[in-house]
Amino acid sequence: MGTQGASGIEDCPFCQMANNRTDTDILLSDDELVCFRDVKPGATHHYLVIPRMHIDNCKTLKAADIPLKQMEQMGRRILEKNKVSDLDDIRLGFHLPPFSSVPHLHLHALAPASKMNLKSQLRYGQHSYWFITVSHGWIEPKKINNLNYDWL
Repeated sequence: MGTQGASGIEDCPFCQMANNRTDTDILLSDDELVCFRDVKPGATHHYLVIPRMHIDNCKTLKAADIPLKQMEQMGRRILEKNKVSDLDDIRLGFHLPPFSSVPHLHLHALAPASKMNLKSQLRYGQHSYWFITVSHGWIEPKKINNLNYDWL
């Protein structure tokens, strides 16, 4: 199974962050999610939102695992908190495996999208084949192996 409690994944760096076992500066958090800065930013504002429970990636998600809408809301909230005024010039999304740098589900929240350099455009841009976006609150299901993920 792709999910389990964070305490069962001792070597996962994001599980360690979610359980306050690192000195990572947590910017926002609640009972289910944690938000912090990306260590290799692809934009002026680049934050990660992770579930406290270990979920390998977006392809292993189950309907009951984590409320994706809450992940999106926290991503938008951290951008607003950091004075990103144009919320139409942002990128919110996930990398498809095997293009995930850490095998723990994480939502990227980036802004301004229009100012990302070429390398960032390739990784997070709208023409990236391995970055699925959150669109109007939901992942674009057609981009996950052309399977029907109606629950997203």
